[in-house]
Amino acid sequence: MSHVTALPALPIFREFPRLRETLPYTPLGVFPTPIHHCMALGKHLRMDALYLKRDDVTGPIYGGNKVRKLEFLLGKALRDGAREVMTFGFTGSNHALATTIYAREVGLRSISMFMPQPNSESLRRNLLLGHYFGAELHEYPGRQVLSLATAYQMCRHAWKMGRRPMLIPPGGSSPLGIMGIVNAAFELRDQIREGILPEPAYIYVAVGSMGTAVGLAIGLRAAGLGCTVVPVRVIHPHLANTNRMSGLARDTVRFLQNSDPHFPTPDDIGSEFTLREEFYGEQYALYTQAGMDAIRLLRETEGVALDGTYSGKAMAALLSDANKGNLRGKVVLFWDTYNSRPVWDTVPLPEYHQLPHRFHKYFENPVQPLDSQ
Repeated sequence: MSHVTALPALPIFREFPRLRETLPYTPLGVFPTPIHHCMALGKHLRMDALYLKRDDVTGPIYGGNKVRKLEFLLGKALRDGAREVMTFGFTGSNHALATTIYAREVGLRSISMFMPQPNSESLRRNLLLGHYFGAELHEYPGRQVLSLATAYQMCRHAWKMGRRPMLIPPGGSSPLGIMGIVNAAFELRDQIREGILPEPAYIYVAVGSMGTAVGLAIGLRAAGLGCTVVPVRVIHPHLANTNRMSGLARDTVRFLQNSDPHFPTPDDIGSEFTLREEFYGEQYALYTQAGMDAIRLLRETEGVALDGTYSGKAMAALLSDANKGNLRGKVVLFWDTYNSRPVWDTVPLPEYHQLPHRFHKYFENPVQPLDSQ
């Protein structure tokens, strides 16, 4: 496969040209992503100004918010002469699949290091797609074993390939990867200036590895926008919490300013996060009734798909606030981080017995009860 070679003038590169000179970057996505005015859902909720940022169509092959991060992370891998990238997540990881697909697009191999999660049809599909696109798939029972296995796999691949794989953190949420989301905030500013939507009062977004919420908060302030990010936690609190978000935000601002001293220091960027906690449910990737109801409502009113692990739970938070009347008269934007490109319909999915034996249980055991919805 070939990938796009033209170097687009990203909004943040136009604003801070030195970033273009100092940061690695390879184009992968199709930008700007559309803004969708939710007329039917807005009428249902008695809201006139409800919008979606359609980051579900960021990429021509596979969409979602990870593509923005991978443009910088895979750019670094190419610049550094890497042959492979290794990334991490739970077994149904959309990030790992996006990494596999776009690594292959730019000529790199991908290694996915997983921990178990509740079973779902989406997990099954992602495993089969990962195998189809050439990922080396591993699963380990917990974080300690995963850490030891990572050291082993790094040494094994260094011996096999002549150099270590480049590590990409879970969700791509390093300061470099978050650059793609900071740029997305400038992209939104341009769409507001063009009259595509008014400036939102609130932007709802799912929070897993924290990079999208952190990048938006930084980028919105740097772009001169006053929107409030409403981060909805969908992962265990030891992985996503306000202290970790604040630290990641400070690290990212420091990284940006080291790359271009003209990048501004947003006021109180490390202390402005208020995580919405009540829509997580009992476990990561375990669907909730509120999340599934939100998925169904958006599909029926606007024809847009969400997922039960991330975006459905974030939409449930928005719907709850709207039904309480808290959003009446406000301009509200939902940042859709899900992939809606039907790549599974365009490639021949392998039979599950072709996967490493450890993954067979996901196809031989039932999916979680709410998945049938």
